[in-house]
Amino acid sequence: MRLRQSFEPTAMPGTTALKVIDASALAALVFDEPEGDEITERIRNCELVAPTLLSFEMANVCWVKIRRDPNKREALLAAYGMPGIAVQTLDVDHQAVVNLALQTGLTPYDASYLWLARDLAIELITLDRRLASVAETPT
Repeated sequence: MRLRQSFEPTAMPGTTALKVIDASALAALVFDEPEGDEITERIRNCELVAPTLLSFEMANVCWVKIRRDPNKREALLAAYGMPGIAVQTLDVDHQAVVNLALQTGLTPYDASYLWLARDLAIELITLDRRLASVAETPT
């Protein structure tokens, strides 16, 4: 996962869009979950961004998966390295995130992704039904 502190919201050459991706969607790709094919199609030719929180959430997903199936530890750690997947992580306005969480009923974690998508005026890619529902609601 590449980290970048400053970011201009424009797509890279050859890409069609810039999108925010959350941990649920990225985990489906990284850990070859059934929804991974759907996410692959939704992010094709896109540049991906996420709040810095993503790194911690992905570490937690990997940890949970290893605890559930210790025999897959090496494969899961290898997948966690996310070869070929670049996601630029960006800082969020934490006070605005708390306010958004209070307004929407989302956790501050989920509100971080929503806030970033709204701030950049771009699509949020998520498998979280509640987050997706709130993201689709006009502001």
